[in-house]
Amino acid sequence: MTTPANFEALSVESATVVTQPSTWQRVRRNGSVRLGGIALLILLLVAIFAPWLGTVDPSLFDPASRDLTPGKTGEITTLEGETLQHRFIMGSDSFGRDIYSRVIYGTRVSLIVGVATAVVALAFGILFGLMAGFLRWLDGPLMRVMDGLMAIPAILIAIALVAMWKGSLLTVVIAIAIPEIPRVTRLVRSLVLSIREEPYVEAAISLGTPTPLIMWRHILPNTVAPLIVQATFICASGILVEAILSFLGVGLPPDIPTWGNVMAEGRAQFNQYPHNIFFPGIFLAVTVLAVNILGDGLRDTLDPKMAKRV
Repeated sequence: MTTPANFEALSVESATVVTQPSTWQRVRRNGSVRLGGIALLILLLVAIFAPWLGTVDPSLFDPASRDLTPGKTGEITTLEGETLQHRFIMGSDSFGRDIYSRVIYGTRVSLIVGVATAVVALAFGILFGLMAGFLRWLDGPLMRVMDGLMAIPAILIAIALVAMWKGSLLTVVIAIAIPEIPRVTRLVRSLVLSIREEPYVEAAISLGTPTPLIMWRHILPNTVAPLIVQATFICASGILVEAILSFLGVGLPPDIPTWGNVMAEGRAQFNQYPHNIFFPGIFLAVTVLAVNILGDGLRDTLDPKMAKRV
């Protein structure tokens, strides 16, 4: 028999369940997600509208305007050979190129490299992780290969691969993504090993469901949340490693405006003209920090263990 007091308690409990925030609501309310997302959105807009935000073509130069300090006015030579007066907002480098325009255009390269690296690493990592976690006969040999890759520092693998092939955007993305594949593989494998023991997966196996269909329909959807978080950290690492490779002179060609190339060209005169490194370094630090903050916020909201603490 349900008394009025019990009925009221059940109503309160039901209302509590109904009003619990969904995953999307928790993500939107997380301060780290909002902060990192807004910063990345601004950087994305900068990359998209670089032709309008940049004052001149980043490849234009004039020897008479070399090593100008921020805010100085000098000359710049157009592709048609015309010399124009130009205000260098962030100064100029040793070739007389506008650092502001090179930094703005460098945002495009960094975001493309970061996103492409995450996509490539996730694509192969998910494939290898699913096979290692679900196919027992393939688990041992495949994971030993991944352990071997993880034993070598990621930056050394990237430098070796870029040195073997001609420096290009595709080469740099592949070179940075390969060291990240074992980490994604291990993550997916650990998730698959726990998910495959669930009753609904065992039921699908007993019913004779094809293995690829089980992986696609029952296992892969349950790995999405951790992989989204992992993708943000891979993206941040890809942006940073690309800048390191370009700074060392083994990344993208020097004529391509990247933050690493801009800093590499200014390191010889850092004591006299620190702005050559300061401005691209600030953009690099803010971008990596924004991606990491976004990843931390997503982890706090998407991870069930962390979500209970929030």
